[in-house]
Amino acid sequence: MQPRNRLPTLQRRVAPGLGASRTRRVAAALLALGAVALVASLVAAPPAVAQADEADASNQVRIVEVSGLLDPVLTDFITRELDQAEADGVLAVVLQIDSRGSVIDDAALVQLATRFDESSLPIAMWVGPSGSVAYGGTAELLGVADVVGVAGGSRIGETGDRRLPDARFDAPFGDATERLIDASITAQDAIDLGISVGPIETSSVLRQFVTEIPGYAAPDEASTSADGLSQPQFRQLPLTLQLFHTVASPEVAYLFFVGGLALLVFELFTAGVGIAGTIGAALTIMGCYGLAVLPARPLGIALLVLSMLAFAVDIQTNIPRLYTAIGMIAFVVGTFTLYDGVSMSVVTIIFGLVGAALYAYSGMPSMVRTRFSSPTIGRSWIIGELGEATTDVDPEGTVRIKGAPWRAVTNRATPLKAGDRVRVVGLDRLLLEVEPEAGGAKDYRDRS
Repeated sequence: MQPRNRLPTLQRRVAPGLGASRTRRVAAALLALGAVALVASLVAAPPAVAQADEADASNQVRIVEVSGLLDPVLTDFITRELDQAEADGVLAVVLQIDSRGSVIDDAALVQLATRFDESSLPIAMWVGPSGSVAYGGTAELLGVADVVGVAGGSRIGETGDRRLPDARFDAPFGDATERLIDASITAQDAIDLGISVGPIETSSVLRQFVTEIPGYAAPDEASTSADGLSQPQFRQLPLTLQLFHTVASPEVAYLFFVGGLALLVFELFTAGVGIAGTIGAALTIMGCYGLAVLPARPLGIALLVLSMLAFAVDIQTNIPRLYTAIGMIAFVVGTFTLYDGVSMSVVTIIFGLVGAALYAYSGMPSMVRTRFSSPTIGRSWIIGELGEATTDVDPEGTVRIKGAPWRAVTNRATPLKAGDRVRVVGLDRLLLEVEPEAGGAKDYRDRS
């Protein structure tokens, strides 16, 4: 396709921009999940060909929502919508932007910018509604737009190092390009710098922005919608693509990955029908997809996996010990080193860390006690056995019996210190009742 005749420089606006049976159950659940998603996407997806009155197509503006990090799913969606708009012969395409950056590689970003540059339609970009942002690679793409608008309360900038080649694409912010590498500006600043059209004085900011598109003629009142556009078409990602786009966000990918691993470890210590394992496998697979799309560090992923393995070592003994502490350290470091170039919200980080601590120190030990507490047959051998207190037992602590650690409790009148010899006098589920070796009322080794 030959590049179109670009609009005059004064009209061109730019702006800145992120067991075998169990295996069969898992496979069946994943296939069912995929089938449901496929059917839902076919129902929810918009038709491939716009159902518009051809008489109005020449004055029709198609609005495509670009929300979240610019990833491969969103990039392909934008390209397809632009192809369809050209085939339908609409007047222009408006990209409604709210993106903190891009996670596609440089080649894909250049390819998308080239597609914009060679489009036969005017491409406008609107950073809105209020509170939206355009940062990173998304900001650079604004430099290829014909018209750019920034809604009040929105910000643009923080482009980072330039990724689009200077030889082909102009600097996105002119003289302000260098200043906005690490900074952002408001809507009014963008207007003052000549980056954005404005001022926007009406409450319907999208409506007024559309009137800035060269060639647009306001329709008569009879054919005007509430937004003042002639049969406007708003395009969003269909359901299935929205699922993959959401999973590829930093917060969701992190929570799915660690949550899936936690459920898989949980499944190891249960005797259920495999529901936890099935859900855990599905979450882990989706989390792996998200981490593959995002700039995730292998070290961070390895530390998160190591933390779950460390938790599992102590969970089987029902006593949080050294491996639990090692697991928490690995989990914290893995969380903070997981991504390179993108970040997670503070709320997500706190939720992940607190959840991991409760999981390792309270949730899983309680589950294991409940799971293995009922059948005490075969454990009576431990009554009368001698051992050693590994911590102070006053009234609770830990003891070692035949080389294995146990949680224990003693009478408050006979507290034990670490290193004291103890005798097991009772068993309450997985909690041993102990007393000092000397001074016991009965020799429990005598079972006559």
